Amino acid sequence: MESLDLCACHPQPVGIESFNPAARVPYGLTVEHLCGAMNAFIDLIGFINQKLHDRSSPRLETMLMPATFSSIVGEFMASTIPKHCPTIAKNGYHNGHPDLVPKGMFPSDTVQYAQEGIEIKSSRYLRHWQGHNAENVWLMVFCFTANRPNDKEKGIQPFPFHYSGVFGARLEKTDWQFSGRSTTSRRTITASVNRRGYDKMVSNWIYRNPSLKL
Repeated sequence: MESLDLCACHPQPVGIESFNPAARVPYGLTVEHLCGAMNAFIDLIGFINQKLHDRSSPRLETMLMPATFSSIVGEFMASTIPKHCPTIAKNGYHNGHPDLVPKGMFPSDTVQYAQEGIEIKSSRYLRHWQGHNAENVWLMVFCFTANRPNDKEKGIQPFPFHYSGVFGARLEKTDWQFSGRSTTSRRTITASVNRRGYDKMVSNWIYRNPSLKL
């Protein structure tokens, strides 16, 4: 188990050869920019997990609630992509929509709500991606595979974090459907990308792990 734990502290880098050169990505963003930003997260989580391992602590992905870890992946990408792409900026408005905006389009690159830009999501799942609202937006989803906090109890062995795929497309309101909830549920009502929206995004795949079969 010790060797598996140590191996799991070394996440899998992404190679430019696994990106789709024909992918349509807006606002001057390129697959080279995305490759650099994704590998920046690989470097970060590898560094953190190796330090945690040195202190006999659980890896980050097995320490945090799954939703919290997924949020970290998405927030990191939204903050790091602009460091690699000079034509796009992180939206400076707190909880503004979308996460990334074309640089210089809005004063101080800050806007509460706009239809121009890219909304960033991260997910362990390869479909049924969710948002809080059905919106006209360019959506980019970073899919990844990682251990969970209860994997050990389930007999799931440690394995390294890796990106499984990145998908993106311009979605319209008709590409979403609202997810229902029971009368006793306290879960926030969300919208999910429907089959039409999913097909748009997958047909415009941006990155695919060599092991991924869709």
